[in-house]
Amino acid sequence: MYKINILNEKNTCQLEELVKIFLRPDQYEITRELEGSDLIRINESGSSDWKQVGREIYDKLSAMTGKRPEWGILTGIRPVKLCGELLDSLGSEEKVLETFTRNYYLSKEKAELILRICLYQRRILEPARADSAGIYIGIPFCPTRCVYCSFASNQVSEEEIERYLKALHREIEYVGRRMRETGIKAESIYIGGGTPTTLDARQLSSLMEKIGVSFDLSEVREFTVEAGRPDTITEEKLRAIRNGGADRISINPQTMKQRTLDLIGRKHSVEAVNQAFSAAEKVGFSAVNADIIAGLPEENSEDFRRTLRQVLALSPENITVHCLAVKRASRLIDIDPDFHYRQAEIVAEMLQDSRAMMEGAGYAPYYLYRQKHMAGAYENTGYSKPEKECIYNIRIMDEHQTIVALGAGGISKVYFPSENRLERVPNVTNYQQYIERIDEMLERKEKGLFTEVKKWQS
Repeated sequence: MYKINILNEKNTCQLEELVKIFLRPDQYEITRELEGSDLIRINESGSSDWKQVGREIYDKLSAMTGKRPEWGILTGIRPVKLCGELLDSLGSEEKVLETFTRNYYLSKEKAELILRICLYQRRILEPARADSAGIYIGIPFCPTRCVYCSFASNQVSEEEIERYLKALHREIEYVGRRMRETGIKAESIYIGGGTPTTLDARQLSSLMEKIGVSFDLSEVREFTVEAGRPDTITEEKLRAIRNGGADRISINPQTMKQRTLDLIGRKHSVEAVNQAFSAAEKVGFSAVNADIIAGLPEENSEDFRRTLRQVLALSPENITVHCLAVKRASRLIDIDPDFHYRQAEIVAEMLQDSRAMMEGAGYAPYYLYRQKHMAGAYENTGYSKPEKECIYNIRIMDEHQTIVALGAGGISKVYFPSENRLERVPNVTNYQQYIERIDEMLERKEKGLFTEVKKWQS
């Protein structure tokens, strides 16, 4: 057990996230002790620069463990956003790369990757207009819960889904009306979950119709529905989605190995993935995204390459490569809390394979984000065919646009352009509380979002 004292630092949360990349929770404790043979003293100089303290932690723990994480001292979710800020302040690509490698300890490969993505995003997408917003609508239901899942994902009766949709329709009506009245224009709409296609075709049609009559869609550039689980996808549901105006969907196999699908609780076959893609092609969408996960239980590098080859053969417009994240709310952490710590080496190989195979097939990395407790502390990367990038994904990671989130678990983020800051306006996560407290959710948006817009306009 290592005892680590980060001296002269009251808020150690961010720095402890860096410690967790090197050491499992049972291998260390953050202490205020000043003496001891097993004590690791950090920041004895009293520096107030978190980067300097982070580099000291990195250097000492790297010497002890032999690990040199490729993301250096960065623990944040949005490294591409940081890259953009550095590019604006430093004025040159060379200085950005030098800052990342020297000050943040990033590997040359990771520094070049996020700079490449940052430049790519700026080339294909102009800054968001101050009066624009992305709309997120959450459906917090799934047919089953995967072992790695930490999202709002409930298995409920048809009656409960109907109760939820009644409350959600009310929020959609309210938000749509207030957006019209305050002049906020929807640029993108994204229906996520959970699994939105847990709803039946009638419910999906009703939801799409409610969105169509409530929101001004005249300036919407993309409309996405995360169909997700192949076992919930039917041609009838896809037609309801397409007829309702959505032009993009996700079909997320996660893996094309049947043994793994069974192990993680997906409860569908590989053939169901192929059938879902066939149905999507028949109905006609401008873009289909496929999610796959690197580092799933019992999978080796050849399993992952086989999944990639099979997904590439389906030719989706977007492919997102996730690294397995084992979070506190997932069942996997109860089964094996140290799982993601053992996956670093194999995940690194999988990511290298994916980058080579994606680019060889004509896809380019267009957005990237990280999560806590990821295998190897690596990253999730979205790849796209030319001109098929998801605007919502770029905007939500860039954080220079208001995101209005509806439904249980939705967190609206109100962007103040003149101050370059965000304010969070959360809905409750529990879907039953959301139903019971829907009036409160509307009032939160009135105070936190629409009243603020009036101030900008006055």
